Amino acid sequence: MRLKARLVIAGLLLSLLGATVSSAQTLINGAGATFPYPLYSQWFDVYTKVNPNVRFNYQSIGSGGGIKQLTSKTVDFGASDAPMTDAQLAAAPGKILHFPTVLGAVVMTYNIEGVTVPLRLTGPVIADIYSGKITKWSDPALAALNPSVKLPDTDIVVIHRSDGSGTSYVFTDYLSKVSDTWKAEPGKGTAVKWPVGLGGKGNEGVTALVRQTPGSIGYIELIYALKNQLPFADLQNHDRSAFVTPSVDTVTAAAAASVASIPSDFRVSITDAPGPNSYPISSFTYLLIYQQMPDATKGQAIIGFIKWALTTGQQYAAPLAYAPLPAQVVSAAAAQLGTVKAQADNLEMATK
Repeated sequence: MRLKARLVIAGLLLSLLGATVSSAQTLINGAGATFPYPLYSQWFDVYTKVNPNVRFNYQSIGSGGGIKQLTSKTVDFGASDAPMTDAQLAAAPGKILHFPTVLGAVVMTYNIEGVTVPLRLTGPVIADIYSGKITKWSDPALAALNPSVKLPDTDIVVIHRSDGSGTSYVFTDYLSKVSDTWKAEPGKGTAVKWPVGLGGKGNEGVTALVRQTPGSIGYIELIYALKNQLPFADLQNHDRSAFVTPSVDTVTAAAAASVASIPSDFRVSITDAPGPNSYPISSFTYLLIYQQMPDATKGQAIIGFIKWALTTGQQYAAPLAYAPLPAQVVSAAAAQLGTVKAQADNLEMATK
């Protein structure tokens, strides 16, 4: 009887231990872009209610940092607004896939005393400001674009990113398309040699610098301007036919003008897209994962989260001023997700 009782107790303990293990939470570590962080933060919070066994730890450190940490496998996923280059992909210890999550706008925000209406800017004028060729708000090029605005005769303080940044990539990619001088030097990239200006870390850092610096101009994701009640400019479209206000609708228009030619790996630029209503500094933003996931449990959790983000998660985009993915992109991304394998799956296949 004593032996039987001991066996029953042992069985109960094993059962309890199994229940504890099965209900243990899986922690997913990620790092990268600040551009989509307001949305990702909400997604992670909502998804833990959908799947209470999953928790996320996301470091909003910039796209460059996210790519580096994913390449070194110190995180489970990376996030970037800049598609990885061929060289970066070749340097990774495995095949990395890009999953577009939403679209957003990079806006030109400014702090000019007495100016409350949206400024009008063109790509070449922005390039000249960031090149240090236009140094005063009263410059004739700015005055001609804004005849009804009394611009002060004060210095322009240029604000840019100090870290490796997908937002910088999107911004400099746009400038390289509209200015041959900028294309030649400094060109496009997550980090470039800025001719002039002060650096801020992350979209948060640039936002803070613009807020506290009279006469400043900076580039940030739309939601950061809206949340901080900062003004932002209307930009001349690709067709040079109108000035377009950044919004969910005008970012969607830019995506619609480009989606027919999106490559199978999703690495695409949609800046300076054609069409009268296309906002010119629009971009996809991406989650980056290894096609062969090194951890089976985490791999399945990440696959589940991406499936949710591509479908149910899209409803949270527009309220935060991001544009949901076009249906064709969702379908293609879902198909690509089917090619992702967790390590346990690979081991199982190898034994068959």
